[in-house]
Amino acid sequence: MAERPRDPVQRDADQSADLYEIADWEVRSPLDRLVYVMYYAGQWALRGLVILLAVAILAVQVAFGGLGALGAQPLFAALAALSALPALVLAGYIYYADVTTAEPLTLLVGTFMLGLLFAGFAAILNTVLSGPIRTVGSVGGMVPFLGQIALFFLIVGPVEESVKLLAVRLYAFRDDRFDAVIDGAVYGAMAGLGFATIENALYIVQSTEMVSGTLQAINEGSGITAVRALAGPGHVIYSAFAGYYLGLAKFNSKNAGPIVLKGLLIAAVIHASYNTLSGPVTGTLSTVYGVDQFVAFIGFVVVFDGVFILVLLRKLHAYRQAYKRAQRSDEPQGEPRVPDVES
Repeated sequence: MAERPRDPVQRDADQSADLYEIADWEVRSPLDRLVYVMYYAGQWALRGLVILLAVAILAVQVAFGGLGALGAQPLFAALAALSALPALVLAGYIYYADVTTAEPLTLLVGTFMLGLLFAGFAAILNTVLSGPIRTVGSVGGMVPFLGQIALFFLIVGPVEESVKLLAVRLYAFRDDRFDAVIDGAVYGAMAGLGFATIENALYIVQSTEMVSGTLQAINEGSGITAVRALAGPGHVIYSAFAGYYLGLAKFNSKNAGPIVLKGLLIAAVIHASYNTLSGPVTGTLSTVYGVDQFVAFIGFVVVFDGVFILVLLRKLHAYRQAYKRAQRSDEPQGEPRVPDVES
């Protein structure tokens, strides 16, 4: 971490000199205590307001947006849980790859819940901004596909990755137990898991809520559940990248801003590329090889996600190796062996 800049008086003065409000500051007076409390209370209030707003959006989604069906129809909740299993497995593997101290359950669960809650922010922003961006990107509707690409790269990717990173930044990042760069990838993965869980649930409910009869619901829901199970791990991958760079920024404060932006850019571009390519590539594979659309989609996801999982794991592996080397270098060295000398 970069060394904190020091005023010339701080640097050169005698250690015993009192520099209060000359070149240093600490809480001394009643006014100092007041502004200290006001500042940190304001920070907590702002974070609380953000969380309350996210809870309110979720409540509206439950009441009017179909999510209430998860409680009324256990089948929908079961399908949503099944769809999140692959993302959960991937997030668990990233947790396992953390060679440093194990992350506490409170931070993991809290980050998961914030990722779930903040998905509502992305839903609103995507909805509000999609129309204007599609229109501009498609040159007034003349090239719809370009409008779709603009939507994915300028809105969906950046917005969704930003809200997932906010879920990490608002809670786990501030905790002293977030004490290694690789922790960012772990908490990013948890935020992605939370986001994927609620997104999968919305897709499943919207696709099956108008179907009557249990068998029909199972038949209709199984298809969308399989699709969402394949799509869910992507959220874990994208936000693990962004989270890793957030962790790097925590321990490199001098360049924290550019580092965070780099992570967000990487995550958003991978995310937008997936959204852009999944439809055309799946259709092309289905036509060329004469296979079912779902089979073609599986092939696309396995290759696309596989590439970026390998890139992510390579980055985590490099951290693990550096950590192990650093640990070995800290071990006390034994006394040098003195060869026996014959008398």
